[in-house]
Amino acid sequence: MHGYSDEVDQLAQKILEYARDRMRLDPVPLDGPKPYAYLKEAAGETISPEGIGGDRALQLFDDVLSRACISVDNPRYLSFIPAAPTEEACLFDLVVGASSVYGGSWLEGAGAVYAENQALAWIAGLAGFPESSGGVFVQGGTLGNLSALVAARHTAQVARNDVRPARWVVACSADAHSSIEHAARVMDIDILRIPSDELGRLTPDRLEEALAAREEDDVFAVVATGGTTNYGIVDDLAGVAQVCERRGIWMHVDGAYGLAALAAPSVRHLFDGLEKADSLIVDPHKWLFAPFDACALIYRDPEQGRAAHTQHAGYLDAVETGEWNPSDYAIHLSRRARGLPFWFSLAANGTDAYTEAVEETLRVAAAAEEAVKARPYVELVRERQLSVVVFRRLGWTPEDYQEWSDSLMKAHFAFVLPTKHEGETVTRFAIVNPKTTVNDITAILDTMA
Repeated sequence: MHGYSDEVDQLAQKILEYARDRMRLDPVPLDGPKPYAYLKEAAGETISPEGIGGDRALQLFDDVLSRACISVDNPRYLSFIPAAPTEEACLFDLVVGASSVYGGSWLEGAGAVYAENQALAWIAGLAGFPESSGGVFVQGGTLGNLSALVAARHTAQVARNDVRPARWVVACSADAHSSIEHAARVMDIDILRIPSDELGRLTPDRLEEALAAREEDDVFAVVATGGTTNYGIVDDLAGVAQVCERRGIWMHVDGAYGLAALAAPSVRHLFDGLEKADSLIVDPHKWLFAPFDACALIYRDPEQGRAAHTQHAGYLDAVETGEWNPSDYAIHLSRRARGLPFWFSLAANGTDAYTEAVEETLRVAAAAEEAVKARPYVELVRERQLSVVVFRRLGWTPEDYQEWSDSLMKAHFAFVLPTKHEGETVTRFAIVNPKTTVNDITAILDTMA
């Protein structure tokens, strides 16, 4: 099974050709999900004792399986938070897989870790973190948030000489991402949900009021959001930072989607105060044009992350060399060097190209906002801050939204799902793909007329 034979060489050429042809598509087809019965009939049983061969497996993926997946990088994929990896990042993802690099320790992957850390340092610099900061690329925002909160709780316990309250508590806004609630369940801690202001932000006065009302000193961390998933709203980071600093509470910023906008000077002011956070996350596979999956988790003081996460075992003594071991900074040990495609794209294209790409999506989002205002049958739900535009179709029921969304998907025209705003069904555009144009937006809006 192992060995680079002529047969493998021919398969390699076909796979490289497939990858090249896929990247040449402009735009890529939207495609969409298929029923299980269809896939069962079209693909059948693909795993067998004798194998079906690489050529047949590749053909099945190309003709059947890949076409039953929505192309997240299609310019009219505007739901959830899309992705738009650069060609350089996609190509280097092939290199990472072929290189068989273990990315968990300096001993085994020093070159890869060095490169990943340079990409992390660029993000940290945008955030205003000190040069001594650092972290690791993990699978996604959920794991990044969980790892940061574990480090925050460990730091609080050490500061209190391991004296714990009856229940640890993490505070966040009512609009915080669902991954915070999930992290709380995993950690067996409680959540203090704080009502957002009229703009959808966590503010210092509401945070202070909620903390002051607690009888026990049990809040070990506050999670602020740097761009909510549903609305793209940034919390009052400077105000939250002041409250956390005054009370000695860890401040974590969930910027899985929004902190990519740090690369755009036009909206950098929205993140004032971020530089005072203790930790942050941002997903390059969202708005920083990397392939799935990569979340950058960065600590102001990485030693706090290392103290919480380093695993100890006899067989691990060899990797404790004093150098940077990525497995020490999150909930993992074995890890792919998933930050390398992002690093390669940054190195190849330059950071100015990233600034221009993010600014372009912001320009399209601003034009989308104006396009909504110009149409009498739709209206904005709330003013845009970043690149998410939330709006309602006047007179529509939830069933109308769903029927419209399904019709767009069935026609392979666009992927735009309904969402909820204070119990009301509305919809939204999440614009993070530089190939999404104003014409794409207006064409979709016209289908609602």
